[in-house]
Amino acid sequence: MAQHQFLIGKLWLVTLAMFGFGFALVPLYDIFCEVTGLNGKTSEVAATSENAVIDTSRAITIEFLARPNKDMPWIFKPEVHRMTVHPGEIHIMNYWAENPTGQMIVGQAVPSVSPGQAALYFNKIECFCFSQQQLAAGKNMLMPLQFYVDPALPAQFHTITLNYTLYDVTQAWAAQQPTQDNIGE
Repeated sequence: MAQHQFLIGKLWLVTLAMFGFGFALVPLYDIFCEVTGLNGKTSEVAATSENAVIDTSRAITIEFLARPNKDMPWIFKPEVHRMTVHPGEIHIMNYWAENPTGQMIVGQAVPSVSPGQAALYFNKIECFCFSQQQLAAGKNMLMPLQFYVDPALPAQFHTITLNYTLYDVTQAWAAQQPTQDNIGE
């Protein structure tokens, strides 16, 4: 009987460890992707282009994609779908969004870069993805992206694809807004 209780205790311990590992997996994955550049995750912090040297001997094709999440009713697209740049050059391009609904909606764009290893070299100086975007009913807007490709981009990369997925975060945004009850407290 004591053997069974010892085995049951071990199994409970393994179960709890697996449960804890499941919770730790997401932050560990995010750290892994940030360090290695895998999965196309880009930095959520604005880059600086100080001391950037332009490499005119290379041309990199940047492809721009955009799609709203299935629950986001906005029309969302890049102004241009393809651009050729030299590493180190700063470029500005816009994404266009329209809210065809009858209510204000708040959107949040999440970027992804492909191939994933190139994400380490695609630097956003200014990006609409750094903050939530409010768009009134029936209105449209241009959302700027200022970027450069790091000249240290390995020679094997000739094309980088930047894809934004736009999510409706109106409910989360509304929950964070101060109510009349707690204003001035």
